[in-house]
Amino acid sequence: MRIALAQMDCVVGDAAANAAKIAQFAAEAQAARCEVLFLPELATTGYAADAATAGAGAEAEAVRNAAGEHGIAVVCGWAEQAGETLHNSLTVVDAAGEPVAGYRKLFLFDGAGAWEPGTFKPGTEHVVAEFAGRRWGLSICYDLRFPELYRVLADRGATALVNCSAWPNVRWQHWDLLTRARAVENQAFFIGVNRCGTDPQNSGGPLTMAGRSRVVAPTGELLVEAGPDEEELLIADLDFAAVDAFRQLLPALPARRPELYAGH
Repeated sequence: MRIALAQMDCVVGDAAANAAKIAQFAAEAQAARCEVLFLPELATTGYAADAATAGAGAEAEAVRNAAGEHGIAVVCGWAEQAGETLHNSLTVVDAAGEPVAGYRKLFLFDGAGAWEPGTFKPGTEHVVAEFAGRRWGLSICYDLRFPELYRVLADRGATALVNCSAWPNVRWQHWDLLTRARAVENQAFFIGVNRCGTDPQNSGGPLTMAGRSRVVAPTGELLVEAGPDEEELLIADLDFAAVDAFRQLLPALPARRPELYAGH
């Protein structure tokens, strides 16, 4: 299976500019014969509280249009308005432009200068989405730091783990380590699509993103990786038979003994 990761420099607060970028990436991915296009966290609005609040919900149509027009499934970060509640979410749209799944970020970033907890409500459900003939475990950015989440996704049949991010450059080494670790410990492909560029109006000052979007094999090998600074469409071919083969060669998942830590 061929997939595409759009390492995108989102324009904070400019929904039209971001929609145009998403459509262009979808066209390029379709031309490269990809089945799925992955986009970063809050790709439709940019990573800033005011932009996410102002743009909540309206940009989902742009994602559906891009998928349907170019005949490619799309996974995209957006600000989801649900009644009076706002979520940092992913929407999954199939190649016909129809929404087939969604995920709400479970772990909102609450570190220094964080604005997410004051803007979004955290999700409550793990999501393994079935599309393009495969089972994909969904996550967003800060979720990456919580290994239990990914073990649940693997237990529910995910053979590819997805993280759509706006991961900062100041902690790029953590991105490098944790994306590999999640692939190895769950014996699954790890798809990490990240932002690039600098958001000048983020709370706490300008925020430079780490880029380095990547696909990691179940062995921990980097199959493809983007650079740190530039927009790029990253293409990867996934051989899902390799997941089964590696799990048979090193059967770590069935060797677990959950009774040793149940209740702790």
